Amino acid sequence: METTAVIAIIIAVIALAGAVWAVMQTQRTKHLRAKFGPEYDYTLDRQGDRRKAEAELLHREEKVKKLYIRDLTREEREQFTNAWRQEQAMFVEDPRRAVESADALVSRVMMTRGYPTADYETQLAYASVDHSRVIGDYREAHRIAERSRNGHVSTEDLRRAMISYRSLFEALVGAPVLTH
Repeated sequence: METTAVIAIIIAVIALAGAVWAVMQTQRTKHLRAKFGPEYDYTLDRQGDRRKAEAELLHREEKVKKLYIRDLTREEREQFTNAWRQEQAMFVEDPRRAVESADALVSRVMMTRGYPTADYETQLAYASVDHSRVIGDYREAHRIAERSRNGHVSTEDLRRAMISYRSLFEALVGAPVLTH
């Protein structure tokens, strides 16, 4: 075979490999955007680099695949839902305490379902894999709860925190919380 033919074949193989790689990257990005939604954009903004952000999201996905995440039993769902209703009722009398309790309740639901709850960042990362549409609400609620511990929040902020916690709570228990 002539040298020019060999060079042409090598160039064609390299071009084909590049095209395959580009298609795979595009498919990975589409998958992660669809799965993580707003969390994809948040992670991209935080990382400042698409490859780093996507590597982090893929890492989360792989970690969660290794966990035993389960649905709640009917009894657990009822217990947690009743506890949530008590937290909402407590809000009228003591909004700060209600927000703190809601934060703890969400963590207990996560733990019962099988999510690691060692610390907030771990909870957030793992829950984002299955509940990416409401993880931003959780992030906002947690920020408000942290500010509340320092006494720097309004009742309106605390109300927003409760609403935000509720969106993740409902996603975790798999049912809307109906008030009586």
